[in-house]
Amino acid sequence: MQPGPRPAAALAEGPLNESELKKLHAFWRAANYLSVGQIYLLANPLLREPLQAKHIKPRLLGHWGTTPGLNFLYAHLNRVIKARDLDAIFICGPGHGGPAMVANAYLEGTYSEVYPAVGRDVIGLQRLFRQFSFPGGIPSHDAPETPGSIHEGGELGYALTHAYGAAFDNPDLKVFCVVGDGEAETGPLAASWHSDKFLNPITDGAVLPILHLNGYKIANPTILARIPESELRQLLEGYGHMPYIIEGDDPMDMHQRMAALLELVLDEIAEIQGAARKKKRATRPRWPMIVMRTPKGWTGPKEVDGLPVEGTWRSHQVPVDNVAKPEHLRILSEWLRSYRPEELFDDNGALVAELAELPPTGRRRMSANPHANGGELTQELRLPDFRDFASKVEKPGTTFDEATKILGQFLRDVIAQNPRIFRLMGPDETASNRLSAVFDVTNRTWLAETLPVDDHLAPDGRVMEVLSEHLCQGWLEGYLLTGRHGLFTCYEAFIH
Repeated sequence: MQPGPRPAAALAEGPLNESELKKLHAFWRAANYLSVGQIYLLANPLLREPLQAKHIKPRLLGHWGTTPGLNFLYAHLNRVIKARDLDAIFICGPGHGGPAMVANAYLEGTYSEVYPAVGRDVIGLQRLFRQFSFPGGIPSHDAPETPGSIHEGGELGYALTHAYGAAFDNPDLKVFCVVGDGEAETGPLAASWHSDKFLNPITDGAVLPILHLNGYKIANPTILARIPESELRQLLEGYGHMPYIIEGDDPMDMHQRMAALLELVLDEIAEIQGAARKKKRATRPRWPMIVMRTPKGWTGPKEVDGLPVEGTWRSHQVPVDNVAKPEHLRILSEWLRSYRPEELFDDNGALVAELAELPPTGRRRMSANPHANGGELTQELRLPDFRDFASKVEKPGTTFDEATKILGQFLRDVIAQNPRIFRLMGPDETASNRLSAVFDVTNRTWLAETLPVDDHLAPDGRVMEVLSEHLCQGWLEGYLLTGRHGLFTCYEAFIH
């Protein structure tokens, strides 16, 4: 275990020089502009004429509140991926922040590569905006068709379990997982914090959870944003993490502090993995995590109709509606123009060159990483001949056998033939389901405390057992969606 957490505010002023800071902030502005444009604009994508009601979609659908925080994190993660040449993917827990994920895939160029009709020009921008939450277009969430997405996020609670599933048996992969503070109130997410007891620092990748405390759900505050910081810290430490808390609303200050904090936590992850791999001894470390507290709807309208919006629940979805009202249209126009799109996009509508060169390139882009498209990485699963496991029936009524016991023997050989690409998940039922033959060749993954009486527990087993079916299902999904194979076994009555 490592010493107590150091406040992020106590870190150095920041590693960014003036030019880097200016460009990073401009990239964030571009992502925010594209996100607002997706929610609102039907035409006039770069505001080259005064904004009119006819330029606005007739029905406004989407979620702004979480989006600027996601864009902020994505920009900073791109910086460290490029600087450190990291192999990394992004899990967007607040999946309703779909505008952010689409915007960043577009800024990285991946979106236009996958969907050439949405080009990197004025026409492409208009199509990007028009299609969002629009008939015949794309969903409002981080849907499967979004480049770089393995987590749709509509059913909240599975982000962290998907992240760990992706990291298992991927020793070089970093999984950046943003957990919304509303999502953190769900049962699956609460169980998911315990996944760190199953992550092997030698054979697995690393997960960096980022708990985004923007304070509100649709119409109510979130629990974790309203408990004392000391209690929140104790909760996360109790789950086995080293929490670093960063809070603020001044963009330039937050850019410097987030840049410094990411350098710190990535150094810690490298130290944890490096030490374990050098000693060839897998013990459970205290993995770092980040708690980011920023206003909901950051950089959006401060007030609408005399009521506070930024930093409140009113910014959760569409902060400014009914744009037929001149005052609302004025607020929307000023909001969009506050990002200064004329500085971000050239005459053709493409992202200006000095910003286009900021993200990683090729497969290092999180939106183009092959781990986020498991079909590019899937290895063939080698299977034994099922006929070798047939029960021998010499005379009717004289042979007694158990189907699942024989299945256990089959799975034993599957594991033996696929030692790094197959896992068996279950809620403490491997033995009771008569699958114990698998323990002839493997163990249960376990990095918490072990006692002499324990049976088949080891840091590098192929069997993963935890009582939460949510967690088993999510681990399996994350594992499968990043190109591997597995099986989730459970009693039929329990799995519904």
